[in-house]
Amino acid sequence: MAHSLIRKCIKPSTPNFLTTLSAAQIRRRSASVAAAHENPSPSPPSSSSSSSSAFTFSSEGDKVYVKAPAGRWKAPSSSTVTMPVSFMTGSIVGKRFYKEVTTREADDGNGWTVMLDYRTLKTPSKKPLKLPTLPLAQAIAAEWEYQQIDGIRPFTMPLMRLACTALERVPLTRSKIIENLMKKFNQDLVFCRVPDDNELTSSVYDLQVEKIDPLLRWMESEFGFKPVVYSSFFGGKQEDGLVLAIENLLMKTDDCELATIDAIAASAHSLTIAIGMVHGRLQIEEAIELIRLEEDFQVDKWGLVEGGHDVDIADLRVQISSAIVFLSLSRCI
Repeated sequence: MAHSLIRKCIKPSTPNFLTTLSAAQIRRRSASVAAAHENPSPSPPSSSSSSSSAFTFSSEGDKVYVKAPAGRWKAPSSSTVTMPVSFMTGSIVGKRFYKEVTTREADDGNGWTVMLDYRTLKTPSKKPLKLPTLPLAQAIAAEWEYQQIDGIRPFTMPLMRLACTALERVPLTRSKIIENLMKKFNQDLVFCRVPDDNELTSSVYDLQVEKIDPLLRWMESEFGFKPVVYSSFFGGKQEDGLVLAIENLLMKTDDCELATIDAIAASAHSLTIAIGMVHGRLQIEEAIELIRLEEDFQVDKWGLVEGGHDVDIADLRVQISSAIVFLSLSRCI
């Protein structure tokens, strides 16, 4: 069977190719070609009737080459693994090509890396995935170990995504990240209040005062300026002193802290909640309660929509929890 497969893969213009190979060479190349032919990667049907395989075979001298389908991410042959850019978008990037996931100290002794078999993991921009602590490296290794044979799913790897953000995006675009966070600060979720003189919203207003005011008092004591609350969807202006204090805090963060704050603020629609969590003022469940205060009030009154509210809650819990876990592990020295 192996000989017949090789003959099918050799162009008609090289009929005497087999005669130039030794028996040992034929057996070695037969085994590799047969394995590839019997387990091809799935691909769209070819317009050519001469081959049903997704692989392309060619010959040169006494070598047989097997080329994988174009456009697919396949196991690299080098000593490193570079994640494709699509990893950051959440799409499935390819089948699991590794068997064992381990961690080891970086070559320069500064940080820890993740190994897929014998390959060192790299970020999409080909930076070494050099992590500040062993616990964080082990947690990311666990995410890779969890991946199934049929595909690597980035959306199940929030710590890996945050690590890539801290190593790649934050150092290059730090000023832009801070600028975008400050643009949304005046429209922060915790500064917006529903009207207290309306029968439909007065109960929500009371909840906001009970749950959110302690966080605002903490902010006043921490930064020396009292936040301004408003009842407009278009937001309001905070005191310049408070804005400057928050901006200075962000500028002093390290890359892991800024990546964490940015991730939480995006999910919470609140820079204040993100800062409160990073500074230990809010726990995960307390933060989720503040973020979903109005929506949970409506759910309690009108009921939960399955496949809607429950999915939103689960996604929010993953995004908020993973960001805090990432930051905590990055500090475990």
